[in-house]
Amino acid sequence: MPLFRLTDIQLAYGTHVLLDKVELTIQPGERWGLLGRNGAGKSTFLKLLSGSIVPDGGEIWRQPELRVAYLDQELPPSSDQTVFDFVADGLAEAGNLIKRFHHLIEQECTDKQLAELEQVQREIEVKDAWSLQQKIESIISTLQLPAEKTMAELSGGWKRRVALGQALVNDPDLLLLDEPTNHLDIPAIQWLEKQLRDYRGAVVVITHDRSFLQQVANAIIELDRGKLRIWQHDYQRFLVFRDQQLDAEAKANSEFDKKLAQEEVWIRQGIKARRTRNEGRVRALEALREEFGARRNVEGKANMKLNSADESGKIVMEVDKISQSFENNNIINNFSTKILRGDKIGLIGPNGCGKSTLLKILLGELQPDKGTVKSGTKIELAYFDQLRNDLDPSKTVLANLADGADYIEINGKSRHVISYLQDFLFTPDRLRQPVKVLSGGEQNRLILARLFSKPANLLVLDEPTNDLDLETLELLEELLLNFSGTLLLVSHD
Repeated sequence: MPLFRLTDIQLAYGTHVLLDKVELTIQPGERWGLLGRNGAGKSTFLKLLSGSIVPDGGEIWRQPELRVAYLDQELPPSSDQTVFDFVADGLAEAGNLIKRFHHLIEQECTDKQLAELEQVQREIEVKDAWSLQQKIESIISTLQLPAEKTMAELSGGWKRRVALGQALVNDPDLLLLDEPTNHLDIPAIQWLEKQLRDYRGAVVVITHDRSFLQQVANAIIELDRGKLRIWQHDYQRFLVFRDQQLDAEAKANSEFDKKLAQEEVWIRQGIKARRTRNEGRVRALEALREEFGARRNVEGKANMKLNSADESGKIVMEVDKISQSFENNNIINNFSTKILRGDKIGLIGPNGCGKSTLLKILLGELQPDKGTVKSGTKIELAYFDQLRNDLDPSKTVLANLADGADYIEINGKSRHVISYLQDFLFTPDRLRQPVKVLSGGEQNRLILARLFSKPANLLVLDEPTNDLDLETLELLEELLLNFSGTLLLVSHD
């Protein structure tokens, strides 16, 4: 019996059609990888499945009592809430009881609190919720979560782990994951791969991570220009299928355009032709024109180019015996290195081990407890921040790039900002919208557009692949491979 069925679903934001009479059935055991270009509507589609938004038209059928869990691509906010409480929130009302019980047994109880503890225990027994407490503790133990720390104390990777714990704790029938590998370290990604492969319910996952997608998904959905392209096999075989579909579409469009051009020539013939013309043929031409006007063509590929600076000196950085501790936790211990022009250095390690801290020390944003960092000469830096702190969400795309200027200089040539942003696949109507309405991938493309508009011979990228669509990710890889300057890269991809 299916868990979920969509029939003739329609959804549009203004004139932008995200879903155009789409249909989908989800069965237990299916693990769908949801693909699509940035801004195509993947996250919106996942929210529609979760029930947090409703379509403009069509029918949604859910299995009665269906349990659905949704992991947002955005990190949970910093707060005073403990990790235990955040995970327990995934159990709704029963979770609230378990949170109360957990807090009461953690403190010395007065007579009043003892009475409250007894009442909470009775309510838990009535709801048969003791097993749920064990489930919370099991999830916390498996993900090695710091149960009593607050969300404000956690790094991005640990927040992502905690959010995963909340999504998994209720053992949902349908698990919806939006970029679950963002900010996770490699062991956590491998753990998640195994969990999803063994999962008894159904999974729909948005991810840019091609290896993760190949390991997890046994079926693929591609959201393309409002339609769903569905493939009941793995990702690698889907790529062959999609290429065949796009080739067939291109051939059909070419034949259609040829026929339309012939009919346009006919209708524009002289008076004699118009006198004898077939009215049925005229109506057919009008239908062809309408079909051509409604066609949504395949979105082009991004055309990103680095704004090169003059060469730096041969030595970019000299690091001499630096050490850094936070609250008696030794992050960096007596570390020395020399970074030379043209080096491409990857920084890897578990969440919270200090990768971003090391970057900040290298860039002079943080002074180490001990040791020195000496920068070389002629350094032109471009820095990509994983938390998107560089964008003003209230300003438009144009204002964030050029702050009101009409032109920017790229490799010694003047470029109009609209033309430049179109290289990064921003349409004219999108340029004048505030950044806060952009998808996560579109925000990352805008950061890259800003980054690459500045002359640089030292690129520092902290998790640059998060939320990027696969096509843009492949282009970024190629760009970095061909970059002649120095690269420092933090990534779990």
